[in-house]
Amino acid sequence: MISRRHFVAALSALPVSRLLSFHGSNQPNPPGLSAASPTSSASDDLAKFVKIAIGTGGHGHTYPGATVPFGMVQLSPDTFNEGWDWCSGYHYSDSSIMGFSHTHLSGTGASDMLDFLLMPGTGPAKIFPGLRQNPGEGYRSRFSHEDEIAEPGYYSVLLRDYGIRAELSATERAGIHRYTFPKSDSSHFILDLVHAWSNYPILWANFKIIGNDTIVGGRSVKGWAPGREIYFAMKFSRPFKSAEIISDNQPLAAGVLAAKGTSLKCLTHFQTKEGEVVLVKTGISGVSEEGARKNLETEIPGWDFDQVRHAAHIAWNENLSRIKIETSNARHKRIFYTALYHLMVAPTLFDDADGQYRGMDGLVHQLPGGAHNYSTFSLWDTFRAAHPMYTLFQSERVPDLVNCLIRMAQESPDGVPIWPLQAKETFCMTGYHASSVYAEAHSKGFQGIDFRKVYPVLRKRAMVDDYRGLGYYRKLGYIPSDKEEEAVSKTMEYAYDDWAVAHIARAVGELDDYKLLVDRARNYKNLFDASTGFMRPRLEDGRWTEPFDPTEMGHSKQWRDYTESDPWETTFTVQHDPAGLIKLFGGRQPFLEKLDALFTTSSQLPPDAPPDIAGMVGQYAHGNEPCHHMAYLYCYAGAPHQTQARVRQLLDLEYDDQPDGLAGNEDCGQMSAWYVISALGFYAVDPVSGNYVFGTPLFDRAEVELGSGKKLVVEAKRNSPGDQYIQSVTFNGKPYEKLWFRHADIANGATIFFAMGSTPSQDFGLSKEAAPPSLGL
Repeated sequence: MISRRHFVAALSALPVSRLLSFHGSNQPNPPGLSAASPTSSASDDLAKFVKIAIGTGGHGHTYPGATVPFGMVQLSPDTFNEGWDWCSGYHYSDSSIMGFSHTHLSGTGASDMLDFLLMPGTGPAKIFPGLRQNPGEGYRSRFSHEDEIAEPGYYSVLLRDYGIRAELSATERAGIHRYTFPKSDSSHFILDLVHAWSNYPILWANFKIIGNDTIVGGRSVKGWAPGREIYFAMKFSRPFKSAEIISDNQPLAAGVLAAKGTSLKCLTHFQTKEGEVVLVKTGISGVSEEGARKNLETEIPGWDFDQVRHAAHIAWNENLSRIKIETSNARHKRIFYTALYHLMVAPTLFDDADGQYRGMDGLVHQLPGGAHNYSTFSLWDTFRAAHPMYTLFQSERVPDLVNCLIRMAQESPDGVPIWPLQAKETFCMTGYHASSVYAEAHSKGFQGIDFRKVYPVLRKRAMVDDYRGLGYYRKLGYIPSDKEEEAVSKTMEYAYDDWAVAHIARAVGELDDYKLLVDRARNYKNLFDASTGFMRPRLEDGRWTEPFDPTEMGHSKQWRDYTESDPWETTFTVQHDPAGLIKLFGGRQPFLEKLDALFTTSSQLPPDAPPDIAGMVGQYAHGNEPCHHMAYLYCYAGAPHQTQARVRQLLDLEYDDQPDGLAGNEDCGQMSAWYVISALGFYAVDPVSGNYVFGTPLFDRAEVELGSGKKLVVEAKRNSPGDQYIQSVTFNGKPYEKLWFRHADIANGATIFFAMGSTPSQDFGLSKEAAPPSLGL
């Protein structure tokens, strides 16, 4: 698998319209429920600004259910399990629910998960979900968004076909359900171990009924993360009257309490009174059933649903309050805190409460004390802004994340992690951008990380492996498009990875490697065609491919030459050396003209363009990550006012507080991270360098907790909300003339003050000395 396009049969036919939002915390709630933590005051309850519906419509691919920051459990409703716009298992356009499963992906363009679906019901028990077009034929139920409540750590909905109110909450490794039933002699639950995204084959599954209130089991799925295995332990708050196991769609004999197979389901039966509550709690584990049981006992030992919900609410508020903003714009506040929320639903924990975890080698390992293992690293996306944001407001978590990626590199037979999911490598997307996450942590001075452990694996990938065109890259200085698919994008991304690995080489004293890799990081130049002003596909014999169109996906029908992008976008994907790119264009002015054209040329795309290329402004595609730094490139060419205007335009245009309020896939926090960091007034164009480039601050004041009691304060003085142009900057009270700053400048706390105006400044940031540093300088 090379990119997410392999999962996209066709662009979804859903219109990207302005859909209604979820009922939020100001709406009526079921009896006995409060919309926010009972002890939260209006001033400290930032969770109330999170509008979880954002991203559940359009092509955002987010889920609305209950989780905690970086939690392993994502307990959420599934409305459908096939199709690109259902990568999270849920889409706002749907009107029926299949059930509630315990694992989900947030905003991805490929999918898996949806483990251990549980669905309550009344009346005759059904063992198939049925079609969306005819919900009554199966166990799915109709619902309305009017009956839906989604808050950080809590989800609720009325299942209209059964008259059952469902409520969900979660801890890190366990989920808890609360179901309020009508009076019925035929109340029941179905636990469906066949349910998976895209009906992926089940390699093996098993479960066992213990007593009359517990089910344990597990399964392995041949999906996007091939062969991943996951286990569960599920307890009911009251004994079930009876239970039956369904294998290969046939009930097993009465009294059979365990089964193995590839098509397993279980029905549990109850009698309920009007308003009777049945709770279900489930622990999950990547290690074993016993691990799942221990996780459940550790994290939800009792049956106090409200206590779990309250703890989740507190956890979210503690993390959301690490960035406090002041603004009179309520819409901006909702978008910001929802984006910050989405930035913390991945990566996800993937270890047990006792420190055991399943590694990338398939074996069970024991973590050193206090450490954690993680999953769900969408690195092609998140190295750009999500990981830089973690170094700011989740600084204590950064060594944990980086050490996890180092262990993955050591344990995996495939080497450097690409897109790891539940101890399996998906190989999704190009490059090997864990290298950037490693190098950024080193550049920013994070302690407790032994980079010597990962350098041999990084060096092997950069210097030895014939991995996806790297052999050609080392031999020719580029990847020929007649020999390898997506060759242009791979060449560009390997050049950046060389830059990242070079930093680790220098850190461990391998200076010869460092020099070689820094020189190789200029390989992007080998695909620049000065006659057209674009990065172009090139053949093994050195010739350019013909014919050429700047909006093409590739030169032949055999494969694409660009990864989810085209020549317009790929030409500007030089994050580490904008100065060198400017020289290729012949200087600042021709570069600025070409950059302007990126944003102003026709947005027309060819029929074979993937749906990931979205959120178009000219040929700039904000809905896909390779473009995310491009508005900041004006600063490298002496036109910071154009960065300021363009960033403000994108903040307002590409985000909204509606279900379809994201320009493209959320991609495990990256789409939201761009908003969060850009709204603060800067961006990490080149994360490896440890530098940030000024954009334009959106808020009057922002305060970021950097950890260890240190704070970054960003203040903006403006006469009108529309004042977007920086007139002057003071840094810790002193005049500041540069367009960039180092992470080291703020790591011990800092105050940045922006004086803003309605027109561009005639002097701030215009000198060549003010430009951000670059490899080419």
